[in-house]
Amino acid sequence: MKTRGFEKISKYKDVEFKMPARQTSRAAGYDFCVPEEVVLEPGKLVLVPTGVKAYMQADEYLGMHIRSSMAVKKSLCLVNNEGIIDADYYNNPDNEGHIMLAIINKGDKPLTLAKNERIAQGIFYKFLLADDDTQATKQERSGGFGSTK
Repeated sequence: MKTRGFEKISKYKDVEFKMPARQTSRAAGYDFCVPEEVVLEPGKLVLVPTGVKAYMQADEYLGMHIRSSMAVKKSLCLVNNEGIIDADYYNNPDNEGHIMLAIINKGDKPLTLAKNERIAQGIFYKFLLADDDTQATKQERSGGFGSTK
C-alpha cells in the first residue's frame, strides 16, 4: 500500500525531469524542479507546471514553499505564500492532481527558469480536526486547481 509520494502526471510521463527529492538526510522538504523552461515576466503571475502529483493519507496535506534561494536571489514568491495540496487533489478529474505553482516575479527583469531548476519545496504535514467537524456534511472534490468553494 502506498503511503505518500509523488508521480508524474500523464502529460509529462515521457518527459525526462527530476522528480521531487530531499537533498540531505535532515531536509524536511522535497525539492520540486520545473520539467520545462519557463519565462517569468516582471510583476506577472504565472502558474508554473511541475509535472507532478502527490498522494498522501487522508489526514495529511502537502505544503508548497518557494525555495529561499529563489526568494532571496531571484525575487520570486508564491502568491499565496504557502500552497496547500489536499489529499483529495490527487487524480482529480480536472487535471489529474497536477501541482502548479502560482509564482510572481517581483524583480524588474524577465527571469528564465531552466528545465530541472529547483524552484520550490514540498513538505508533508499532518493536520487536526475540530471537535464538531464530523457533524457537518462535506462536499466531494469535483475539480482541480482552486475548485473547492
